[in-house]
Amino acid sequence: MRVRAVLAVDQGTTNSKAVLVSEAGAILSTGAAPVDIRHPQPGWVEQDAAQIFASVVAAIGACLAGAAEAEIVALGISSQRESMLAWDRRSGVPLGPVVTWQCRRTTAACEALKAAGHEPAVIARTGLPLDPMFPATKAKWLLDTHASGRAAADICLGTVDSWLIWTLSGGAVHATDASNAARTQLYDIAAGRWSTELGALFGVPLSVLPEVHDSAHVFATTRDVPGLPDGLPVAAAIGDSHAALFGHGAHGTGDGKVTFGTGSSVMTTIPGFIVPPKGLTTTIAWSLAGVPTFAFEGNILVSASILPWTADLLGLDGVEALLALAATVEDTKGVALVPAHVGLGAPHWNPAARGLVSGLSFAAGRAHVARAAAMSMALQVEDVFAIVRDNAGQAMGRLYVDGGPSRNAFLMQMVADCLDHPVTTCESAEASARGAAYLAGLAVGVWPDFAAVAALERHGGTIAPAMADDVRQTILKGWDEAIARSTFGT
Repeated sequence: MRVRAVLAVDQGTTNSKAVLVSEAGAILSTGAAPVDIRHPQPGWVEQDAAQIFASVVAAIGACLAGAAEAEIVALGISSQRESMLAWDRRSGVPLGPVVTWQCRRTTAACEALKAAGHEPAVIARTGLPLDPMFPATKAKWLLDTHASGRAAADICLGTVDSWLIWTLSGGAVHATDASNAARTQLYDIAAGRWSTELGALFGVPLSVLPEVHDSAHVFATTRDVPGLPDGLPVAAAIGDSHAALFGHGAHGTGDGKVTFGTGSSVMTTIPGFIVPPKGLTTTIAWSLAGVPTFAFEGNILVSASILPWTADLLGLDGVEALLALAATVEDTKGVALVPAHVGLGAPHWNPAARGLVSGLSFAAGRAHVARAAAMSMALQVEDVFAIVRDNAGQAMGRLYVDGGPSRNAFLMQMVADCLDHPVTTCESAEASARGAAYLAGLAVGVWPDFAAVAALERHGGTIAPAMADDVRQTILKGWDEAIARSTFGT
């Protein structure tokens, strides 16, 4: 008997994954393919749109090769956010690179808009500060640099999810969902529409942007996609961090999650749209039946990507060797490593900050630097979590962790200790893919309602904090001093 299943594509910064989720909520098979990243100039980060789609096709092929008995009824998309690209509406040929969420090439444009006094109005409409992480200034750069002279009617501009919907549909549909639209800084999240005022401010004609739908919605059907039948419903699109929140079932107000990847996202649900406190953003977590769920979020630019960098710096054979070395010492001997390699994101929002290692003494060795690199992931989360705690107006609820590093108990104990809050792991590291699959299944009736999806949740154990408060306070004080050094003179 063939098992009904939903195929989820999780397109991330460094790889594309495909995950097949059964009607019972089990992961039947997975596949993955790498995606290259280019750094053409300091602070510039870009990718190739055609390669992104090719990696998705490869991941789907690898996934389906291990699940011949599954009947695939829908496809859902979880994707990296804030990465912007343009393409020709007639030919589908990309116009320039994918300017990724990590890219800082539009720093000067953001600073000019700040100097002109536009940031408060932008935050009030979008929940997002003027920072080069967000796509609106990237959109303008793409239009000016790679689409100059073209009529707006010939241009499609969008985030990675809209590119995938376009390519999966054979160029038939230019669309996105509310969660991804909310990250563009061109979408009025309180009003639920593309903003004429924001389009004019950033110099982006709204006609080049995709149609916006619910996160669970039949956007299109597949056409001419290698390895997939024509006519498969593309029934969900959602930003990867939002998908993880949904996949965990963090639906109660105050529930949250931390997604660990190249960067990290700390997200907690809130009762409605709130202009964010300094250091955080407000976003649409997802939209169902025309009703958005809002969340506070803090975006960390460099998280798990600091681990291979530090391993290479120390001459170690990869991340496992780094973490094994870090675990041989009980503290960092005062060493702090600030991974501000492309600036600092939340809650500091300083694109000019740069990474540093501080607190070195002859008492410190390679193991202490390794431990400082590992702890930097947890300390950056605490920077965000502290502001959420102070501004949520309620007690913090359940906090879930996901992403590859969440499988490492040593790292997650650091998170629980630095936050002084329990964290719950996910049995499967594929929380984003699960969220996209659940939404797609809701759209086509695999699961009838929210309650049916909630019954599928699969969580691992809860890790309680185990660090003495005085030790924690000493670590936090040293971290604050290191952050101040990384931003000195900026």
